[in-house]
Amino acid sequence: MPNAIAILALLSWPLVSLGLFRWLPAGRALIASIVVAYLLLPPLPAAFDLPLLPPLTKDTLPPLVALVLCLLLHPGRIELIPRSPPLRALLALYILAPVATVLTNGEPIFFVTAALPGLGPHESLAMMVQQGLQILPLLLARSLLRESRDARDMLWALAIGGLVYSLPMLLEVRLAPVLNLRIYGYFQHDFGQMVRDGGYRPMVFLYHGLWAAFLAMSAALAALALAREEGGRRSVSLLAAAGYMLVVLVLCKSMASLVYAIAFAPLVAFAPALTKVRLAAAIAVLALVYPMAKGAHLVPEDEMLAAATSIDAERANSLAFRFEQERLLLDRAAEKPLFGWGSYGRNHLHDPVDGTILTIADGRWVITIGVLGWLGFLAEFGLLTLPILTLAWRARGMEGGTVPGAVAALTLLHAINLVDLLPNATLSILTWTICGALIGQAERFVPVRRSAAQPVRTVL
Repeated sequence: MPNAIAILALLSWPLVSLGLFRWLPAGRALIASIVVAYLLLPPLPAAFDLPLLPPLTKDTLPPLVALVLCLLLHPGRIELIPRSPPLRALLALYILAPVATVLTNGEPIFFVTAALPGLGPHESLAMMVQQGLQILPLLLARSLLRESRDARDMLWALAIGGLVYSLPMLLEVRLAPVLNLRIYGYFQHDFGQMVRDGGYRPMVFLYHGLWAAFLAMSAALAALALAREEGGRRSVSLLAAAGYMLVVLVLCKSMASLVYAIAFAPLVAFAPALTKVRLAAAIAVLALVYPMAKGAHLVPEDEMLAAATSIDAERANSLAFRFEQERLLLDRAAEKPLFGWGSYGRNHLHDPVDGTILTIADGRWVITIGVLGWLGFLAEFGLLTLPILTLAWRARGMEGGTVPGAVAALTLLHAINLVDLLPNATLSILTWTICGALIGQAERFVPVRRSAAQPVRTVL
């Protein structure tokens, strides 16, 4: 159970945020408050559990505090109801989808010696509020992080945050992932999953070692992108920082994040900005169609398993287990395809006697489809892919590029996160913040076309 320090950390967060918003410009204050909260606040189960409201956690408390401070200190800067019809429709669907889920899941699920409750009106309200709190970072970032310099600030925050976080990560690699236990009084996951290859995977104050590895990968690519933007000694320092974070990433012992780094680092370093955006758009389309391809048995699982076996038999077995669990969970979701099964673990398969959960949901997409149905999936992944597809659409047909380099790099990082949502559930407050910033960038983006009198202007 969380100790007094964990509760005190959450209680003190409004004061920390107030200091940031008084000291920094609104955009940088938002970035700092989100990144610092994500890295340092205690993870679940540490939360404020208020009546009739979902728990306020490290993912929902910081944006709520940031909203209040923006309304008080920067009135008129926040647009909670966007003007864009597609964005407005997706937001409405995202927030209101739980209503349909609750209305179609009023019946309990009975086992021989146990039962899962049906959903009632209070669950509908709680789930809608939870959806609203989860999407709040997107709305704040869309309003405050609309300039290309804001994308640059976000890259700096990722790079610096990763560098600072690497110190406790390296400590946990050496000793054991116990900082959260020692400081906040509880271990946030299964210790056995943090032991690999004769060593430890660091977590610090994140939810899992996979989250820490993804942070190290993001920091390395962010530093690499900034090195391309900078010149002189700063560029050399950033290249050294990127190399250092890649070493930290190797020590995190996460194959997926390491593959992302190897595959995308050359693109971040050398590809034109427009190429990054177009590749990100292709990845976004893949994230949208993968669940449908999985359901139609079009995913080449055998070939993927063979490739994984050639690298590491243990990782191949893990991948085969994930594929099997996805199949079972999709079959379960197919019983309520549109609106899903709702909360209380109703989306899982259970032991018919005592109701013990028999399946494991890893990928964010299969979790969302099981809980909120295909309607909920389209709302969530529609929002996540919207800025990438919008930016690529507005830049279509360009022979050169006017996409700022920092915006293109941040777009590619967001696309990598979308890829990782297929095997994992690394959807975080950082994901929604970056998504909102890119929506703001896409809304302001006006391409400069080639003309007879004007050469192409390229910003890399």
